[in-house]
Amino acid sequence: MRGFRWPPPPDGGPRTWGPGPGAPRTGRPALPEPETELVATPHGVRLEQLVTGTGAPVTVFAHGLGNGIATTRPFGSGVRGRKLFFQFRGHGRSDAPPGPWSYLDLARDLRAVADLGGASRAFGASLGAGALCRLLAESPERFERLVVFLPAALDRPRGEVARARLTALFEAVESGDASAVADVVQAELPPAVRNTPAGWAYLRQRLDQLLRDGLAPGLASLPEQAPLHDAATLAAVTAPTLVIGCAGDDLHPVEVAEQLAAALPRATLHVYDRPGVLWTERADLRSRISAFLNEV
Repeated sequence: MRGFRWPPPPDGGPRTWGPGPGAPRTGRPALPEPETELVATPHGVRLEQLVTGTGAPVTVFAHGLGNGIATTRPFGSGVRGRKLFFQFRGHGRSDAPPGPWSYLDLARDLRAVADLGGASRAFGASLGAGALCRLLAESPERFERLVVFLPAALDRPRGEVARARLTALFEAVESGDASAVADVVQAELPPAVRNTPAGWAYLRQRLDQLLRDGLAPGLASLPEQAPLHDAATLAAVTAPTLVIGCAGDDLHPVEVAEQLAAALPRATLHVYDRPGVLWTERADLRSRISAFLNEV
């Protein structure tokens, strides 16, 4: 199997040892990120935000740990209306108040962006899914339609494998060593995508983000926490919800998605049969999310 190497080839790669299939090589830089704004919230934490689209409905998108606006924007590509993308505290240009932080703090960030922007629908991925669940436990009728993508934890903390991966990411980012960060981040890619132009482009984007913005110390304790004390508190949620899980994903066990779908009275569960759905099922995933959120 082709190996992974860092730094990337100067012309975009891939580079392999020995003979192998060729592929287009490109050294084109990634498109510049759109201009964002810092929004003041009622709880005193300024959050980085990007607003796209116009009209109703308004949907807020909550990202995963160590990710941000750039990684959640593709999920909204087919969603109608206005879309609110933001960075949780400790990510991007958002404030990083003294920690440690809890899922309640993240739920406050999410609620503030949703309230200020008038969002009636919400999407949450991984860490953002946990923050969304915590918000719903406090305000079960806050949203009229929901999508939860790859929930990582519910009423129990993340498993040992996930905690070890995230600890390695924190340590690599703190070291400032691009090669160390790349070694951790490349695990997010399916083996078939590694050492390809698309894989290198993804790595460059993630490394640029992580080495530029870092990861605030207040985030470090979140993998050891659970969003909820009891999943049964979600029984009062009235919104139709699409829960998306994936078999074989160490960071996002499919059992968590199944438990969440069982806890929500009006949930529809869809499980992909292999990990790496952002690469292997990208078109289906976008279509599924937009079709659900676009329903009246």
